[in-house]
Amino acid sequence: MPEGGSQARDAMVALRAEVGKAVVGNDAAVTGLILALLCRGHVLIEGVPGVAKTLLVRSLGAALDLDTARVQFTPDLMPGDVTGSIVYDSHTSEFTFREGPVFTNLLLADEVNRTPPKTQSALLESMEERQVSMDGRSRLLPDPFIVVATQNPVEYEGTYPLPEAQLDRFLLKLVMPAPSREEEVGILSRHAAGFDPRDLGAAGVRAVAGNAQLAAGRAEVATVTIGPEVIGYVVDLCRATRSAPSVRLGVSPRGATALLAASRAWAWLSGRDYVTPDDVKALARPALRHRIGLRPEAELEGETADGLLERVLTAVAVPR
Repeated sequence: MPEGGSQARDAMVALRAEVGKAVVGNDAAVTGLILALLCRGHVLIEGVPGVAKTLLVRSLGAALDLDTARVQFTPDLMPGDVTGSIVYDSHTSEFTFREGPVFTNLLLADEVNRTPPKTQSALLESMEERQVSMDGRSRLLPDPFIVVATQNPVEYEGTYPLPEAQLDRFLLKLVMPAPSREEEVGILSRHAAGFDPRDLGAAGVRAVAGNAQLAAGRAEVATVTIGPEVIGYVVDLCRATRSAPSVRLGVSPRGATALLAASRAWAWLSGRDYVTPDDVKALARPALRHRIGLRPEAELEGETADGLLERVLTAVAVPR
């Protein structure tokens, strides 16, 4: 690969290491966030309270030389609190637009499923079109603009499932499990040594990458080749989800393009200039799990999107 690409990849590796100064384990989630940055895609992180979802995103923001903002989603949050609103300026006697927190590069939408669908959907135009329409005008958001949303499992009291149209706008859905015993010992050891999750600067987290490195990385990712057999494999995987008996809503073509883009970025991050079927298999679950709607009777029988994808990956022939 060209030298610039190697430098950009080194910056992404350094970014991953920098986040590791504050977050123990969860390497897959950190890598998923970096892939989303390379693809200009949004990420949904799901996990029970206390598994460092917010800390992970805050650490990523601290390790990036980009503008960041955070919105804590609550049941009384209004759409204008996210996108901005028209306010009256008494000094000029005119109505002006006051930008909301979406006018940033990296937006942390914390506990996004704690607010009703009306406010959740306020993000939809911003995520898809990278703009906010208000008072008959469209206002472009900064580039890059990436939403990283956290949510508690939807079975929790006081949560609202995200609309399917909005779920489909997330490039990846990352699931953060409870840490292993070894990881939990590491977490407590850091706290015993004085680590304060509210002071990332004291933990040594510094900005190690910015928009220039991300732009160089995206340019290199665009040169990664994808063979027709790999494209066919992605299509076959996605089509297989649509015909499964337990599924009421399978993966859309947008989901297929998301899987392909994430696989391409993963191949580049791994140091290759071509995509393999193994790259596709590695990204299939995070790229597709949130795009599958199961039938109610299948959910009652214990079926899950990940379980379905496991069977699909086993059943669909892998190109040689």
